[in-house]
Amino acid sequence: MTHFVRPRDLADPAVRLVAFHHAGGSAAAYFPLTRHLPADWDVLLLDLPGRGKRHAQPGLEDMDEIVAAVTVDVMPWADGTPLALFGHSLGAVVAFETARALEDRGAGPDWVGVSGRGAPGHETLTRLPDHQGSDTELLDRLRSMGGMPHQLDAVPAFRDRFLRLIRGDLRAVAGYRPDPHRAPLAAPLTVFCATDDDWSPRASMAPWARQTRARFAERVYSGGHFHFLGDAFAQFAADLTSEVRTALLAASRGAPSSVSRARASM
Repeated sequence: MTHFVRPRDLADPAVRLVAFHHAGGSAAAYFPLTRHLPADWDVLLLDLPGRGKRHAQPGLEDMDEIVAAVTVDVMPWADGTPLALFGHSLGAVVAFETARALEDRGAGPDWVGVSGRGAPGHETLTRLPDHQGSDTELLDRLRSMGGMPHQLDAVPAFRDRFLRLIRGDLRAVAGYRPDPHRAPLAAPLTVFCATDDDWSPRASMAPWARQTRARFAERVYSGGHFHFLGDAFAQFAADLTSEVRTALLAASRGAPSSVSRARASM
């Protein structure tokens, strides 16, 4: 049984994009994004344990365990089709660490996109919600960031389950402390950040440049942590598509892996 939601069943896709959701989220968060991506892209939306297609499984609260499970999920899809990984917030860490794990196995992706999460080693600049605070405090903090499920207050059982799940996700992020002396990624890396993201301010995002020895790009948007939701999805998808295609074009031309540093603001 696959743990992915796969909106399109393509036999010979031009690109395979794997997307990882934010803390407390699920694959459903990216359904609108899929509608704006190229028709010949195979899109795999992964549910982490405890939600969506894996709702019966207990959630994981350790980043190493999450990445180990995700790497097993993704490996069968690293089959020679150009592979791109993208994640937002918690998903950014999962995408980045899964990319490293795939590279260690000789199946590294062709592009990695990270959004809404400060670079490793710059955790002091990030402002995670307190997973040890009261339910009210946690919910108030999350609502201020946006991207919350609308039905929380209407269904108490759903609210309680959501709080358990997001506390576990936040514990995994809070405990994430990678080795600062590891070699950078071989894959190109694009950072997507927002001017008013209190959780991951722009100052914590730029140092992602040191996490790749290939092309680095930074795209900056107006808005907060979930700046790409709603009407902004179409433009965000266009930018993501452009970044992946730029990376693949550079690879096809054999471009040097360590010199290009691109930045674009929206």
